[in-house]
Amino acid sequence: MKNFNLERLNLKKISLGENPITLKRTDYKEVINNGDNLLDDNGNHIGTKGDMYTKIIMDNILQNGCLDHNPRPTYEDMYENGIYLPNKKIIITEDNKEIYISEKDKVIETEKGVKVLVPAHTISVNRNVETTYDLSKGESPLTTLRPIATKSSNAEILWIYQKQSNDLVVYDELLGKNVWEEKHIINNWWEDWALKDENGNYILNDEGHPTIGACYGETVRRHDLLKKEVIEALKKNPDNRRSMISLWQQDDFKDPHGLKPCAFLTNWNIRHDWDGKDYLDMTLTQRSSDFATAGCINQVQYVALQKMVARELGIEPGTFTWKPVNVQLYDRHIDQAIEILNRDPITCKAEITVNEDVKKFDDFKLTDIEIVDYPKELIKKKNPDLKFPLGI
Repeated sequence: MKNFNLERLNLKKISLGENPITLKRTDYKEVINNGDNLLDDNGNHIGTKGDMYTKIIMDNILQNGCLDHNPRPTYEDMYENGIYLPNKKIIITEDNKEIYISEKDKVIETEKGVKVLVPAHTISVNRNVETTYDLSKGESPLTTLRPIATKSSNAEILWIYQKQSNDLVVYDELLGKNVWEEKHIINNWWEDWALKDENGNYILNDEGHPTIGACYGETVRRHDLLKKEVIEALKKNPDNRRSMISLWQQDDFKDPHGLKPCAFLTNWNIRHDWDGKDYLDMTLTQRSSDFATAGCINQVQYVALQKMVARELGIEPGTFTWKPVNVQLYDRHIDQAIEILNRDPITCKAEITVNEDVKKFDDFKLTDIEIVDYPKELIKKKNPDLKFPLGI
């Protein structure tokens, strides 16, 4: 068994003028693997390759991660019908519990109760977190340690690279959840980064829809990044090593925009292998990964993108490599990470597939991307989903 050093973390938080945290437990199982699979106590392969990398990276962060000292986002804790006693720096909750307010917390009293903005720290690592999957052998980053929302992540990749859109209603349409015209509600997580005015109202585009501004799909559209720089370039010269997409465009950021790209750079190369086949290899570089919530999701969606582009090029998908520069766990995700490390994976051949009858990237629909041999119901039962409070 291993242990997370909670005392070290709390001493640092106290020194920053904040409250210490408590955990359900600090011990977790050793991550035993052979470089391709997790191993059980008898040396048998268990789980998926995605399960192996998930545990290796979480273990790395818990053992070697360092704490950021100046967190930008905050958690929003709402105590309905709570009473704030500023002289004592405590909140009396509806069920008479006392919540201590640290000097770094911000208290906002409302008609419904008391809202507290709490610094949202992360612990992170900057090395030893690369993952590689051979897609031609059916490997994938899918994990069975908790259920993964593949539909929304694959809709997001089509929204960015196929629709080349920053329009939040377009994303909802891909998911079949568009109620904008009826209720003026956005049904996806990007709403937190929608452009808003000083009064908190959406800034609407020409179609009357909220957007995330000059980033992601809008950047792809402005610079014709996928079709021109990847698909057309590799069709013209399969051996070029300059096919890449960078969503990190400083000039675009001069315009109003929401979240700056996290998964921001892809490099695409065709490999003429000794077996006589051509393979499309791709590397995704990510400046920052909120690993517990989106580490698996980002990898899954870019594997889907790689496979769709390979279809248009008429070659086999090859290796997918994920190079995150900084990988982090929020301090309120440590309990969940330890829970995942103590879970047993489900052995399966989970794979991301795309419809082989579709030949053009622009012709793919969300239903053309499938997850096969992924026992969702068994995963939900054995390794149910976990809640991850977001720092916004």
